[in-house]
Amino acid sequence: MSHLLSYLIFIPFVGALVALLIPANRINFFKQLTLGVSIIQLILLVLILSAYKINAGVQLAENIPWITLQLGSWGSLHAEYFVAIDGLSLPMVALSVVIMAIAVISSWNIEKNHKGYFTLLLILNGAIIGSFCALDFLLFYVFFEFMLLPMYFLIGIWGGPRREYASIKFFLYTLLGSIFILIVLVASYLSIKDPATSNEVVHTLNVLHMQNPDNIIPGSLLDVDTEDQYGPYSFRMWAFLLLFIGFAIKLPAVPLHTWLPDAHVEAPTAISVILAALLLKFGGYGLLRFAYPIFPDGAIEFAWMVGFVGVLSIIYGALNALASKDLKRLIAYSSVSHMGFVLLGVASATAEGAGGAVYQMFSHGIISAMLFLIAGVLYDRTHDRLIANYSGLASKMKSYTAFVLIAFFASMGLPGFAGFIGEVLVFFGAFQSHAINGLIPIWMPIVATSGLLLGAGYFLWTIQRMFYGPYSIRIHVPELTDINSREYIMLLPLAVAALLFGILPQLLMKYINPFASEWVEELFKHASFFNP
Repeated sequence: MSHLLSYLIFIPFVGALVALLIPANRINFFKQLTLGVSIIQLILLVLILSAYKINAGVQLAENIPWITLQLGSWGSLHAEYFVAIDGLSLPMVALSVVIMAIAVISSWNIEKNHKGYFTLLLILNGAIIGSFCALDFLLFYVFFEFMLLPMYFLIGIWGGPRREYASIKFFLYTLLGSIFILIVLVASYLSIKDPATSNEVVHTLNVLHMQNPDNIIPGSLLDVDTEDQYGPYSFRMWAFLLLFIGFAIKLPAVPLHTWLPDAHVEAPTAISVILAALLLKFGGYGLLRFAYPIFPDGAIEFAWMVGFVGVLSIIYGALNALASKDLKRLIAYSSVSHMGFVLLGVASATAEGAGGAVYQMFSHGIISAMLFLIAGVLYDRTHDRLIANYSGLASKMKSYTAFVLIAFFASMGLPGFAGFIGEVLVFFGAFQSHAINGLIPIWMPIVATSGLLLGAGYFLWTIQRMFYGPYSIRIHVPELTDINSREYIMLLPLAVAALLFGILPQLLMKYINPFASEWVEELFKHASFFNP
């Protein structure tokens, strides 16, 4: 039980190594190997959930010295293989394991280069879970960057007609954000000491040490008393802004979102599922795990900006979804809108807002995966995604329509569905923030509510156009068939989860609440250190 997280992270890498040694003509082997890895991970997830103790903070920790470098007058670097889970990472890890298993099933009909595809899928699997478990900043950055290459090739080789453009745009945008994060990582290395050592300056990137202001080296870049030589803000403020931009690109937040619709439209269905359900979550996760705890003074100073970007993303994403003619592009822009709620919840700096942001990330992972699978089911039959080309599908595809209604209503945030809980908590937190700490103005949550109306507009209009009225398809295709058994296996668990976590939110909130309360308490305690 002591190495459960390492098994969860590295079994996919071992599977990828095995796949590389197998001849490329063994197509079924690659499928079965990848599915077998996902089944093992599901078993490990059950063991992790059974071992996890609520209200116990960071758990299942594995901390092993990784890199030790002597750097002359700059001291020495002590990087660690430090993985653990808490109320923030546990929901994300659980979501990752389930979504990756569904993505494998969705990939069953990939038509070319099966060896390369499933090998990259396994590498992506391990990198995603490793990123969510890492509590050393350098280790996180390595896993975080390791996700770029498999995703770049999965879009660029197996994507649609404009796949090269979409993959390059995805890579360049994400790389730009990674450079900003790297700048802060280097500054943190120069500024944070390991509290376990006293004889010499040993720098650490252990996230738990980085969050403690007592570990900041006097006179370093991150020292609040360092003379201001960086324009209108101290270096700490600039560092927070760099982290915010880096993670906002990944979220993605407006106006840094333009890579997302192109990537989604061109990516194969399974990769769209992973991209929406998992990779977008690193934006909110990075803010909650790194930017806010390490730079609480910057978080307080720029709370209005984070909230404003969140509201802008909610409205702008929803308006673009309303104007979209392509089904996958509509879903992509709806993701931009829904991730705006995460920013608003984080900006509120309240337990309700932070908890709502985590719940929103989890619920959006379930719902967006279902939405892109639904788009893929239709595309597999017709090779067309234009909304205007369909009418009356409910008369031919009754089971498919039922899943569509569940996914659309859940994404609209109707009561009884998982999407409702996260959004309501975010609104509670945003209104409470204005009343208690005044970090965000009252107009922000008021304006953000219009995103709910716009969401209902574009989803209900899509349902009306595509599924009701006389049956008609403007493209020449064979007779449409309802969903098959493989598609049932993909969609049914997500539909059940969308309902279950909407009716019984405490199933998840019992893990999130302790983290959210402690996160807010530590944020203001450490912020008072810098601004007494």
